[in-house]
Amino acid sequence: MFLKVADLAAAAAVDEKTVLHWIRYDGLPAHKQNERYQINRIDLLEWATSKGITIPPDIFEVGAGADERSPVSGALRRGGIHYQLPGDTPETVLREVVSRLTLPPGMDPEFLLQTLLAREALGSTAFGNGIAIPHVRNPIVGQSGESAISLCFLEKPIDFVAVDGQPVTILFTLVTPNVTTHLQLLAKLAFLLHDHAFQELLHRPGSETEIMAAITRLEDTIIRR
Repeated sequence: MFLKVADLAAAAAVDEKTVLHWIRYDGLPAHKQNERYQINRIDLLEWATSKGITIPPDIFEVGAGADERSPVSGALRRGGIHYQLPGDTPETVLREVVSRLTLPPGMDPEFLLQTLLAREALGSTAFGNGIAIPHVRNPIVGQSGESAISLCFLEKPIDFVAVDGQPVTILFTLVTPNVTTHLQLLAKLAFLLHDHAFQELLHRPGSETEIMAAITRLEDTIIRR
């Protein structure tokens, strides 16, 4: 789960001095082991997303055997696209999101809601440009070993304390069977969201058919499955 400075520099196509600057001055979480920095992939993903820095998804593939290379398009088909989601605060909106998720048997929706809110309290999950990816640090375990992503378009803009100051109108939420798949899907989704044409389609917002076609096209062209 941990990366060395050299690993991150190679994957991000920057020099090691840049990575060290991120750690020392830009808040990239890291800890020292034997006088060398170690970077947790989950911390890296959350940090890069908050900073608008693009990190290739391949770096988050941490091992074999985990619903691997699960495409965002397949997970979104299972999670569904929802329009005109009501709510006027992050809590009321996230409550509506949770009500639309297919949760494992025995999972308390109220507990999940409070977990999502606690994560927001640690730092906004807003991606920028009106988009947020509320998630928990550990995966929301799915029912059948399959991943799901829900996409919700909000009825009105909500303040998610985004770094760019823009209110949020678009939410992606993940349900995953394990940590590895959770990390991979979150990374791929963040990578897709750096495509300006895709963001424009979301803000229109496009139809379910248009959105699925755009994601499939992007996966075929810019993400190695």
